[in-house]
Amino acid sequence: MSLLEASGVTVRLGDRDAVTGVSLSLRRGERVGLVGPSGCGKSTLLRAMLGLEPLAAGTITFDGRVVHGAPKTMRRRFQPVFQDSQAALDPRFTVAQVLDEPLALHGLRRGADQVARLLALVQLPSDLAARRPRALSSGQRQRVALARALACEPELLLLDEPVSALDVIVQAQLVALLEGLVRERGLALLLVSHDRPVVERLCTRVIGMQDGRLTAEPA
Repeated sequence: MSLLEASGVTVRLGDRDAVTGVSLSLRRGERVGLVGPSGCGKSTLLRAMLGLEPLAAGTITFDGRVVHGAPKTMRRRFQPVFQDSQAALDPRFTVAQVLDEPLALHGLRRGADQVARLLALVQLPSDLAARRPRALSSGQRQRVALARALACEPELLLLDEPVSALDVIVQAQLVALLEGLVRERGLALLLVSHDRPVVERLCTRVIGMQDGRLTAEPA
């Protein structure tokens, strides 16, 4: 059985279909890259797989269960990291609060030691725990977003252009970190990007997308 599966998925945004009849599956531990130009529907598809966009047609399942309306006990098993970490992290929270939130939500072990462990996991010093996201660099914020996604020990990461907003050096560092974490933890990965070299480094299978549909060859 596939870990994540989309079958005949169509997502309508306004008066147009942003995604049309897409079928895609990921096995446990598989790393899949979805490549295509801006506006092709790849980010919309990823949001639909997270249950964040309603479906006009089709179904999306995780481990055989329908994603839309799924209980939080199942949702902890697949976690996102988005492109804009500044928008994704609550500016009112400290880094410690950002990382504690998913632990509290899912009834997992909490405390300063857990926050420090998560920061160490993404190669950040523990003294960042008292800062707020706006006091961090863009690379640090994206590492915090990754740490939050890993807090619930997920089986699958869904990444939407996670390094495209970073400068070249910081991008390379984060890609190396992601590569190590995914391999060490045996995580499945769905990576949405227009950056073919990044996708080829992190993924074992690459799929193209154009005008809301999957293509035979990556764009």
